[in-house]
Amino acid sequence: MMPSRVGGSMILVRQLGLRMFSTSSSAVAVVRAVSGAQFNDLLFGSRSSSAASETIVRFLPVRMASTSAATASVGGNDDESSKGKASAAANPSDSNQMTSYWGVAPRRLFKEDGSEWRWSCFRPWDTYMSDTTIDLKKHHAPTVFLDKIAYWMVKLLRVPTDIFFQRRYGCRAMMLETVAAVPGMVGGMLLHLRSLRRFEHSGGWVRALLEEAENERMHLMTFMEVTQPRWYERALVITVQGIFFNAYFVGYLLSPKFAHRVVGYLEEEAIHSYTEFLKELDNGNIENVPAPMIAKDYWRLPPDATLRDVVMVVRADEAHHRDVNHFASDVHYQGMDLKQTPAPVGYH
Repeated sequence: MMPSRVGGSMILVRQLGLRMFSTSSSAVAVVRAVSGAQFNDLLFGSRSSSAASETIVRFLPVRMASTSAATASVGGNDDESSKGKASAAANPSDSNQMTSYWGVAPRRLFKEDGSEWRWSCFRPWDTYMSDTTIDLKKHHAPTVFLDKIAYWMVKLLRVPTDIFFQRRYGCRAMMLETVAAVPGMVGGMLLHLRSLRRFEHSGGWVRALLEEAENERMHLMTFMEVTQPRWYERALVITVQGIFFNAYFVGYLLSPKFAHRVVGYLEEEAIHSYTEFLKELDNGNIENVPAPMIAKDYWRLPPDATLRDVVMVVRADEAHHRDVNHFASDVHYQGMDLKQTPAPVGYH
């Protein structure tokens, strides 16, 4: 009876190991830690030997292991990465990394200078450099009735924003980004569900719109470091976001070309707002403080970057979103689905 139990347990571990465990050193360490008498008793009974536990460790590889890029340092400097890992091993109390039985604990990443990557809201491979040479003056002149509705709707929405925030452009940017991150997520979600229902590709548009939403969210994370919103501004965000999300959701279901055109005009207004922000910085009405570290890492800005540099790259991002959404609306106006036109994926 015992040999059959041992054989059955080995088959089970071999199958589960291929699917559930990472080959990382932390995963192997966990297995070794529990592969003593308790682990042996659990799988093989009390008569098992230490050789059996070593056999278990040998059969715990690979399916969910991370890519080599994730295990290397950001700059590809293996020496610096090794120094950082050695330091972490020497000071285990400094590490906030969880050891997971399931093999999904995040890897520790290090920058080119050997310091540990501090951001969990984005990873090194999500960073990029904005194209600040993009044309900021492009404008879609509304000619058809639907475009005119979208244009004047956005213009009317700007009136209460100007009254409430006036020239407090830091708070205005914070408010703007909490709304600007909604359309990409809603559009990407609806296209994703459509792709599933119809068993068809999206042409890359799901990813493009989710990238837009993520980029806008990182704008918010940056300006939160510069401006601390008051309680009534937070309450306003909750109210406006709740209304705008549901309105945009219904609008996208009814007319995607109208929804994308609205976002295109919203981004044009965002470009105008950030241009005014820059004027206030240049005139000395707003202090040009050092750029937050999160912005330096996300946009790969130089160490001496300032708030003005941050506003420049954010404005370039908004110009990119303007072009993408006006383009998406044009695709619909020409009687095509987005999936028929390759999406402008990637901010790099």
